[in-house]
Amino acid sequence: MTTLEQAAEADEPDPFNAPDTLFNQLQGWTWIGCYGGYYLQADLLREAGFEHGFFTRRWQGRGPDELAGYLSAGVSVHRPQQIHGGTVLEASQADRPPWPQADGLVSDRGGQSLWVCSADCIPVLIADQQTGHAAACHVGWRGVVARILPKALARLQAGGARQQDLLIALGPAVSGINYQVEFDVAEAVAQSLKAAVDTPTIELEERLATLKEQGVLDEDTEPQRLRLDIRLAAINQLQQVGLSVDQVNNCPLCTVAEPTLFYSWRRDQVKAVQWSGIVSQAEA
Repeated sequence: MTTLEQAAEADEPDPFNAPDTLFNQLQGWTWIGCYGGYYLQADLLREAGFEHGFFTRRWQGRGPDELAGYLSAGVSVHRPQQIHGGTVLEASQADRPPWPQADGLVSDRGGQSLWVCSADCIPVLIADQQTGHAAACHVGWRGVVARILPKALARLQAGGARQQDLLIALGPAVSGINYQVEFDVAEAVAQSLKAAVDTPTIELEERLATLKEQGVLDEDTEPQRLRLDIRLAAINQLQQVGLSVDQVNNCPLCTVAEPTLFYSWRRDQVKAVQWSGIVSQAEA
């Protein structure tokens, strides 16, 4: 056990030994127990028949090659070398080291497990109920600016997905109250969430004000700083491309606020991550 893990366990109650309200009654989410530990599932994806999991720091030392077996037997493993960008690849392009640089994968056949890692950014898992295909994306503020989620959805739709059949789960990530960003970051996010090009131009200040009303941005005590709810920003972008809130599961757990469950770069300044993965249910 690392010093960090010992400190976390000493300072915070263990939610698995002394469950609190969030652990027992996390609406829309279910903790799955197995002989290896616990991982989190989005009910929206689970009820649609997609094997998937958002793993915690308790699984440290076990990567996708091992974790895939907890989701489904005999699946292939696919993961990118994440670079905080907007590139989305087909899973078959990321099936062995050296892993290709990207932050999103879309399945191109059945039996593929798609993986991303995170430590404050959003792990996003996407399922297509009709074709059985899936996608996994790592989304930080740069990913929102690069519109990685609309790109992943477009790839799925190019493969036959219908927009109304898509289901999206946004896993544990930094919450808005714990995510201070510089003003130019907020501006870049606001620019990526602007109205469609065929609508009248909206000035930046008006757009920032609208995002504050929606809870995507909030004021900060320091000058030239704002608070950013990165998951609400991602959901805003999904709604802009036509998805409804009923198609999205948004996990309320904050990686910064849950040190016994999640690694957090913003909290600890330590390079450590947790993994999230989904298995394609496509027939071919």
